[in-house]
Amino acid sequence: MADRQLLTRAYHELMCGFVRDGRAPHYTELADRLGVTPAGALEMQRALATSGLPIWMYPDTDHVAAASPFSNLPTPYRISVDGQQRWYGL
Repeated sequence: MADRQLLTRAYHELMCGFVRDGRAPHYTELADRLGVTPAGALEMQRALATSGLPIWMYPDTDHVAAASPFSNLPTPYRISVDGQQRWYGL
């Protein structure tokens, strides 16, 4: 299990990915950003999803479905900032 500080960084990078790119980063992208192996990033992603934070995985996959308030799935809740719509909300 990753230490608390590294999990905090992983959460920060997850949320920054949504803001920056309009989607959650894949765990391999998360690995690059955190300087860890892809397996280590996947472990952190799973730890975040089971930590009680509002983060959900697609069933039977290693992909983030949502991290409140953002969704990787299209929803009726479209979020726009400065006229740019890149996000779906929960």
